[in-house]
Amino acid sequence: MYKKLIKPLFDFCSAVIGFIILSPIFIVITICLLFSNKGKPFFFQKRPGKKERIFSIIKFKSMNDKKDTEGNLLPFEKRITKTGAFIRKYSLDEIPQLINVIKGDMSLVGPRPLLTEYLPLYNEDQKKRHNVKPGITGWAQVNGRNAISWKEKFSLDTWYVNNLSFSLDVKILLLTIKRVLKKEGVNSSDNLNMPLFKGN
Repeated sequence: MYKKLIKPLFDFCSAVIGFIILSPIFIVITICLLFSNKGKPFFFQKRPGKKERIFSIIKFKSMNDKKDTEGNLLPFEKRITKTGAFIRKYSLDEIPQLINVIKGDMSLVGPRPLLTEYLPLYNEDQKKRHNVKPGITGWAQVNGRNAISWKEKFSLDTWYVNNLSFSLDVKILLLTIKRVLKKEGVNSSDNLNMPLFKGN
């Protein structure tokens, strides 16, 4: 009952309330990024959701689009803006995903939506992460986030899918708030990014 009825309702109501409360921060960051990113405050990317249905995830754009002489994007550390580094440090770049939750593409809690090119690389157990809606935060995020390996991350994702409950979701939300405030386990390195997943 929780998974099919209560969780979607809780997600929608919480996302609406959260977006209203965070709207002043949302507006300030949008204005700052309008200047630092030449009029492009948001980042849109196709990601797989529940049952591998593709949707467009919305995030604050933390990097510019500078390219080298051959037209290739510069490395992460040369494209991250000062505002972008700050909002990623405190996970503020995730705020626009509340819109994804309101639309029904995502949940507050669930496995993080990864790149579409990873879909053919999953084994049967890892594919279970798509049995539920992806989340803004998840069991893997509060247990290491980028500081753990892909194998550990997928193991935590599938464990969440198999043990999904209201009490677990509340625990993850509370741990997320704690880790964001204390900046625990947010980044594994200075560039804030996970290495690409290349299969098992």
